[in-house]
Amino acid sequence: MPFLKDKKPYRILVVEDNPGDFTLVEDYILEYIIKPQIVNTRDFYKTKALLTSTELQPFDIIFLDLSLPDKDGEDLIREMLLLGGGCPIVVLTGFSDVNFSIKSLALGISDYLLKDDLNPTSVYKSIIYNIERKKSLLDMQESEKRYSDLFHLNPEPMWVFDFETLQFLDVNNAAIQSYGYSLDEFMSMTIKDIRPAEDISILNEAIEWVGSNPGGWLKNKFRHLKKNGEIIIVEIKNNSILFKGRYAQLILAHNITERVNYINAIEEQNQKLSEISWMQSHVVRAPIARLMGLIDLIKHPTSSEELKEEILGYILISAHELDQIVREITRKAEEVGPNLDNLKDKF
Repeated sequence: MPFLKDKKPYRILVVEDNPGDFTLVEDYILEYIIKPQIVNTRDFYKTKALLTSTELQPFDIIFLDLSLPDKDGEDLIREMLLLGGGCPIVVLTGFSDVNFSIKSLALGISDYLLKDDLNPTSVYKSIIYNIERKKSLLDMQESEKRYSDLFHLNPEPMWVFDFETLQFLDVNNAAIQSYGYSLDEFMSMTIKDIRPAEDISILNEAIEWVGSNPGGWLKNKFRHLKKNGEIIIVEIKNNSILFKGRYAQLILAHNITERVNYINAIEEQNQKLSEISWMQSHVVRAPIARLMGLIDLIKHPTSSEELKEEILGYILISAHELDQIVREITRKAEEVGPNLDNLKDKF
């Protein structure tokens, strides 16, 4: 089966002052790539002029000889990294420069190749590997930026804490504004410091549950303590993440204090309405039943005038009792009415 060459139009800069070495690298590239755009510069001055040109299309990769006529070594690497604009740079080196080439990786060089070991395969692999590696790094940086934007610009309080020590590792602006602590204060605290003392056992149970359910999603209500001493009720959503090499939890805290207070107020009003309903159906019924019975006694033909006078006294007592019950119902109804209006206005 014939070998299929790479058809991508790679733009490759080879910074090499030795014509023989450049020709060798060029031939090796052409072994695997059909139509690469290969540019050769032979000194740093011309390379700089090329890379700073406003009309230049960016290169996919740069091969760099460590020893140019007008610059070499660490100075050359630092200058090229600045000029390269993030383009992967592969150092071409001799055996005598291997140790320095290895150290140059720490400066930002993508890779190095020994000139005496060059062959078509190693050159092509270096091109593909370093270009793809650069793409992966860019994707990672973009992902980190998206995380940072989602985290720090989120209107809801969010933080990251170390699962072992419970220490805050990062907090967003919404958490700082909501809880009243500065970023430095948060960084010196653990998540226990934003809990009422009597709720620490509840926190410990939640931590234990998360530890026993790796990747588990804990959605629950908890009480949190602000810097000013105010206690709020929050609904927590968590996610297990690796943060700077540490096993951590990403937390989003939604303040539901007003909602809980609203529900409690509704339940309290419902209780009062239930009491009113019970009074209307039971308490009012008793004096009414007595009144109806007493009236029947008065109407009875055998009732004497003396008995009728006595019955009228009982009727008056029952009427006063009924009046008092109606007043109590009215009072409770007046309490419920304004409170419901206030709740409607608030929510």
